[in-house]
Amino acid sequence: MSTESKKANGIALLPLIIFVTVFLWSGIQYGSFYEFPAPIAVLIGTITAFAIFYRNGINENVNGFIRGAGNPNILIMCLIALFSGAFSVVTKSIGATDTFVEITKNYLSLQFLYAGVFVIASFLSFASGTSVGAVVSLAPIAAGFVSLPNVNVELIAGSLLGGAMFGDNLSFISDTTIAATQSQGCQMKDKFRMNGKIAFPASILTTILLIIIGVSIHPSGHSLSTGDTPIQWINLLPYISVIVLATAGLNVFVTFLIGTILSGILGFWYGTFDFLGYCKTFFDGFASMNDIFLVFLFTGGLAYLIEREGGISFLTQKIGKFVNTKGRAFFGIGFLVALIDAAVANNTVAIVISAPVAKKISEQYKISPIQTASILDISSCIVQGIIPYGAQVLLLIKLLGTDVNYSSMIAQSFYIWLLLLCMIVFFLKGAKSKE
Repeated sequence: MSTESKKANGIALLPLIIFVTVFLWSGIQYGSFYEFPAPIAVLIGTITAFAIFYRNGINENVNGFIRGAGNPNILIMCLIALFSGAFSVVTKSIGATDTFVEITKNYLSLQFLYAGVFVIASFLSFASGTSVGAVVSLAPIAAGFVSLPNVNVELIAGSLLGGAMFGDNLSFISDTTIAATQSQGCQMKDKFRMNGKIAFPASILTTILLIIIGVSIHPSGHSLSTGDTPIQWINLLPYISVIVLATAGLNVFVTFLIGTILSGILGFWYGTFDFLGYCKTFFDGFASMNDIFLVFLFTGGLAYLIEREGGISFLTQKIGKFVNTKGRAFFGIGFLVALIDAAVANNTVAIVISAPVAKKISEQYKISPIQTASILDISSCIVQGIIPYGAQVLLLIKLLGTDVNYSSMIAQSFYIWLLLLCMIVFFLKGAKSKE
């Protein structure tokens, strides 16, 4: 999403502030961040941008918006949303979600449900290199757990979100890892070791905490199954195929297409639908993600306008003035990429934009490229997992298919908060090291 931006201009951030304010106000006013149509909130911010940047002319502003919306990263997110929606709806229609729930009732104690969701999501995101892929692969499965008695829906969602973000900044094949290491000139293996010192303690503590919470919520730990419901094991085939193919690194669109086709074949076999019914169900999945699709599209266009008019340059300039010691350099780099991620809602793009300034700061205050790459990756990961308009949160809440309290979910995304704590400790230790 890089473009030739104008000189630093704090006013250029006003459309983003308006968008976020509308989003937050609607959440407080209506008791849920997703009652108010999210695309309209982004549209209000976009209209504000057009009004503020009126001197450019309507045609230039429209062309800029379209250019941002058409950014490859944005279009990829849009397509992922559509195909994940199709997979979720088709698999649910053949009873695959119910099958997974029955298996959970039979073989998994609820005491370990939350920790299990976190660990599986962590493994999948690390193996596939994508937090979004982990969310869209596992959320349809997790959707079946919310019907279990006394299950904490927000804790399930928070565990899945935290696990997805674990692999996002640790995986060797993650876009964020590639962007961070290439921009700072360090090896992936070295950055992995550095990240591991921060992320692994947070993940271990999270797993222990989730087990403790699971035991406290479900003290009996007994199986919930009556044994009367037969399990259709073949219904797991679409889920297994998606998880295996995603772990193997196959293109995400092909992965979900294969999973959806397998679900369709099972649907034909069961007599759930004919070819026309399958196509309609497939399209219903697309339609179910319309709002998410529009949010991604509009946010891409708005972020481009903000960057073009100097909003991002303003952030980098202000952070640069804040940094005057090595300790502030650590916090400054983290704060810089965090703010930019909040502005563009894409951690890979945030790393690319902030990398040149981060490199300059790190060289001036003798922070190693490995440390800088880790700061960029982890800081952007934390913010990406928190913002209510980020791809991970939007897709997760949509695919769970139930009312999820955003604030409660984020509060119970323990991994993200423990990761933040571990990173602050890392900053403080780094600040005390010799110049």
